[in-house]
Amino acid sequence: MAAQLPLQFEFKGDQSFADYFAGSNHEIVAHLQHCCTGDGEQLIYLWGGRGLGKSHLLQACSQKAMQQNIPAFYYSLQPNLPDPAVLEGLETQEMVCLDNIEHLAGNLSWENAFFHLFNRLRDRGQRLIVSANCPPRQLPLTLPDLKTRLAWGLTLQLQALTDQERIVLITFKARRMGFEIPPRTGQFLLTHYARDLPSLWALLARLDHASLAAKRKLTIPFIKQILQA
Repeated sequence: MAAQLPLQFEFKGDQSFADYFAGSNHEIVAHLQHCCTGDGEQLIYLWGGRGLGKSHLLQACSQKAMQQNIPAFYYSLQPNLPDPAVLEGLETQEMVCLDNIEHLAGNLSWENAFFHLFNRLRDRGQRLIVSANCPPRQLPLTLPDLKTRLAWGLTLQLQALTDQERIVLITFKARRMGFEIPPRTGQFLLTHYARDLPSLWALLARLDHASLAAKRKLTIPFIKQILQA
């Protein structure tokens, strides 16, 4: 009898492929989408710096697979790791997405558990998508065999957006949230208030709330008034 999955995960409705602005990462998104439908690579290692959308893309992969009735699982590793037994039984899923695997590096119990999960998934022909903040060869893993296995698949590096792409992204994200921000206003926000994407999204949510409460459009003078309050 297969082990029962020890965890449940919650989809984030705003982290689908439709909500992701690819910029120069269109080819990476295409590889991930192919993997979700069973036509692409069996193993994808996605890496890049903070705020480039790694977690968003792994969430999107899980959602797309499950929308097609493909059993999938997403789990985000954090600095304080739970018991590695949480990985038991995941080989029953046709696609497993493990986010932020840099956090297991140096934890021998977790490295061993992940190593065995990797082998079980591969033996069954299941798909594995992982993300990290560095390429496989730079992960400070204790198990050299695990580092070798992570390099077996397709390694993809997310590229940072240019400033012009960030301005387009701000208007894109605002529109997905249900309001409009002109490019000139997006440039103002990027120049004066926030550059990393998590901070920008928190800022947009704050501006949207203030705009709705005041029933005013998001002009630059109004934004200054909001952010100085």
